[in-house]
Amino acid sequence: MRRTEWLQETRMLRFEEAFAGWTEKRLTQEEAARLLGVCARTFRRYVDRFEDGGLDGLADKRLSQVSSRCAPTDEVLRLETLYRESYQGWSVAHFHDMYRDRHAGERSYTWVKNRLQAAGLVSKGKRRGTPRRKRDRAPIPGLLLHQDGSPHEWVAGAQWDLIVTMDDATSEVYSGFFVEEEGTWSSFRGVRETLSKRGLFSSLYTDRGSHYWHTPVAGGKVDKANPTQFGRAMAELGVEMIPPYSPEARGRSERWFETVQGRLPKELALEGIAAMPEANAYLRESFWPRMNRRFGVEAAAPGSAFVPLGDVGLDDILCLKAERTVTRDNCVDYRGRQLQLPVGHGRHYVKRRVRVHEHADGTLSVFHGPRRLARYHGGAPAEPMPLAAG
Repeated sequence: MRRTEWLQETRMLRFEEAFAGWTEKRLTQEEAARLLGVCARTFRRYVDRFEDGGLDGLADKRLSQVSSRCAPTDEVLRLETLYRESYQGWSVAHFHDMYRDRHAGERSYTWVKNRLQAAGLVSKGKRRGTPRRKRDRAPIPGLLLHQDGSPHEWVAGAQWDLIVTMDDATSEVYSGFFVEEEGTWSSFRGVRETLSKRGLFSSLYTDRGSHYWHTPVAGGKVDKANPTQFGRAMAELGVEMIPPYSPEARGRSERWFETVQGRLPKELALEGIAAMPEANAYLRESFWPRMNRRFGVEAAAPGSAFVPLGDVGLDDILCLKAERTVTRDNCVDYRGRQLQLPVGHGRHYVKRRVRVHEHADGTLSVFHGPRRLARYHGGAPAEPMPLAAG
């Protein structure tokens, strides 16, 4: 028996008791009404309906009559068939987006959810406990950005990392792409794409991964005085880096990744995408624009903290840097390669300290102070190394 039907039967039994007490003058009209949990005027209405039709007159006709706003049976069946055949396992929110965007559906999210739950196609979620107070968003775009990587089986049989750079104020994704493995180069790429699209931002919130921070003691404080290659690049750009020290500190981005992990693999499977280049194209052309429209929010205040990047040599900032001493034959040893320096105006650089810049395309540059001495082509980008290495 449904709860509404049980409540109706209970109310009828209580009415009989209250009506008998009132007719026998054991209860006043107000006391009888209080027994039913209604006002005296409603009790008088119940009495009139009881005298006209007995207990049947008290029945709630909404329980026996079909609502004029009830959806046609064939529409409900079409919805259930669509979910069962093409979207089995999708969350209700994700399915509802596709139902409206691709299938011209007009029903509300709640209606779709109730129909799918009634058909046993989706289960009811557990009631959540009392949440912690959410950290307030940054008031304007560009004040605080998040960058994080999410390892996941995004396509069947392939474990990729999804690198995302997004704004704390609006949840807008500025850069998002798949790589085989998260690291310094993927973080540089996310920053470069964001700088090219919006400009220079103020601060960046990341996890305590080894390519972001040096952490002398596992689980302890980061060593801000000993930056990684990525940390050094952010300092050169004037971007403040912020490390987290509790799971709740990154709760917003973690919940956002849960949503992406629930949606993106299903969409890639639906589109028949299994290769990384096609998946990255789908992210760029379809997925991120829709996610930004669906989950983006208005900033709390007008304005923007982004500033024009200006004439900045990103290639010589978003790169790996290492110091070397020039050998007696005017060469620089770097990762097993002998880099012969040119001799100009009869000057050599033997025993001088120089900097080697390794760029994303695998090329190398050697600098003495602000001056580039030479550039070398060939090879693939290597893994990061300490800033000062012999």
